[in-house]
Amino acid sequence: MNTSKNLNISSYIDHTLLKPEASQIQIEKLCQEAIENHFFAVCVNSYWVSLCRKILSNSQVKICSVIGFPLGAMSTEAKSFETSYCIDAGADEIDMVLNIGLIKSKELILAEQDIKMVVNAAQGKTVKVILETCLLNNEEKINACKISLSAGAHFVKTSTGFSTSGANLEDIKLMRETVGHQMKLKASGGIKNLSQAQAYIDAGVSRLGTSSGIEILNGLTANSNY
Repeated sequence: MNTSKNLNISSYIDHTLLKPEASQIQIEKLCQEAIENHFFAVCVNSYWVSLCRKILSNSQVKICSVIGFPLGAMSTEAKSFETSYCIDAGADEIDMVLNIGLIKSKELILAEQDIKMVVNAAQGKTVKVILETCLLNNEEKINACKISLSAGAHFVKTSTGFSTSGANLEDIKLMRETVGHQMKLKASGGIKNLSQAQAYIDAGVSRLGTSSGIEILNGLTANSNY
């Protein structure tokens, strides 16, 4: 049985399954685990949103879907369309990958427009911008945070969990210094145990993206890297 402390941590967790080989049975299990453990949301690829809506319709668990995942290099129009599809299918939140190449190219106006189109398509629903911090230097991370704020997104998020590394506390500190309390933070990628989860919460994150929520609540360390 969960302790009150673990129940508090549960409310931070986006219970995540984004692997391409994820089956319908696994998505159904993800949703049931989210209900049983009082996780804030499930996080799934867009195809599975409508199934999650059917399973979670009588629960408090939110549905988050990813856009332009995991590379972020899709056209802005494709990201906007996918966002509209997800909202219509029942998504409550959108986690989008920003166009990393535009950040690298210092095309910040275009990168901001990419985010803003998704924000507009989300129709007021929460939008989190995935920076993929492991691919950015500090100047680029700061620029990515600033344009995410300017574009009207609600969160900045560290990682997809599918690149060279995931979240770290140094990046969380930099992101908080950049956006202040005008945006919320989500740490994701490599959060595998309770001590890591608590460290990010103590650092000020509002959400944890992890596939290891069950292990975290049970005081174990998961083998998964995302």
